[in-house]
Amino acid sequence: MDFHLSDDQRALRSGMRDLLGAVFDRDRMRAAVERGGALDRALWRELGAAGFFALRLPEEDGGVGLGLPEAVLLFEEAGRALLPGPLVATHLAAGRVKGAAEGAAVVTAADGDRPVAHLAEADAVLAGGGPLDGEALRAFVAAARPVRSMDPLTPLHLPPPEPVAGGPGRVAFAPGRVAGRVAFAPEPVAGPAASAPGRAPAYAGRLRYEAALLSAAEQLGSAARTTEMAVQHARERQQFGAPIGSFQAVKHLCADMLARTEPARAAVYAAAVTGDPLEIAAAELLADEAAVRNARDCLQIHGGMGFTWEADVHLHLKRAWLRAATGLTEAEAEEELAAGLGAAPPRSGSSAAYGPGRSQAGGGA
Repeated sequence: MDFHLSDDQRALRSGMRDLLGAVFDRDRMRAAVERGGALDRALWRELGAAGFFALRLPEEDGGVGLGLPEAVLLFEEAGRALLPGPLVATHLAAGRVKGAAEGAAVVTAADGDRPVAHLAEADAVLAGGGPLDGEALRAFVAAARPVRSMDPLTPLHLPPPEPVAGGPGRVAFAPGRVAGRVAFAPEPVAGPAASAPGRAPAYAGRLRYEAALLSAAEQLGSAARTTEMAVQHARERQQFGAPIGSFQAVKHLCADMLARTEPARAAVYAAAVTGDPLEIAAAELLADEAAVRNARDCLQIHGGMGFTWEADVHLHLKRAWLRAATGLTEAEAEEELAAGLGAAPPRSGSSAAYGPGRSQAGGGA
């Protein structure tokens, strides 16, 4: 099996990097920070026009007709650029929610009791009972409570804690008291509330693992970018008459960052080809660790200036923390892997399930 990227895949990745460099450069990223992470609808439509959300839809349905390996490449670039917004949810909603594929609609996800990103700007919410829009969405938003986000580019809302029966054909949400810290519920809530939107997981079955893999690809992009930032700073920063990159301690930090990034890349790319849930869980663990630890090492290499608001390092660290706490968490991924020990279950699917002719990486990611 050839795991080198094909020429088309390299061109796809390069084109997305060029696009994001043009429509979401550092100045625009900083402007997004200053406005509290509010989404730029024009940017969202640009992504839709470029095929970011419709990448895996069949061509006869208006999509690009590619597979999960190609989607991973695009999400890796999004992670490098710190592109804000519910990218994974909108991508997975393409073909299910009107306007998602074209970037005309912003779709977020309500995953159990976890905070919901960009809820106030969403046109639809993926929830356990199906997509919410219209009156049901308005009721959900009205009952949700904004909470402080560690990532200034990702506003969060806590979903309604007490779903109650509403009028015929809809669900109403009654606000209630919430503990001082956000509680995460990895399993669906038992009893009648389990079927209410906002309680059950947003993704089920194959979509759960696709969401985890796309999030891992974003983490991979962030890990690669912070490695580059650290190396560049180590080359330019002078101390005691020499670049700090010439000091052994700094060399080791940079080498460790690369040694985390490349295994994570191999795991993410391989999981995109096989679609195996256990490989996706392993890729998620490696990518989360690489993103968080690389951002911390990058911050250390930058020294005092790395802690300042003007530096971008802290934005990568905060986004990595937030991603690692959502979706398939570390504990859940470890449980997936532990459950697979000693057993050899058949693969639940291959990349052929995600797009035509994607049975190998070569290309394949």
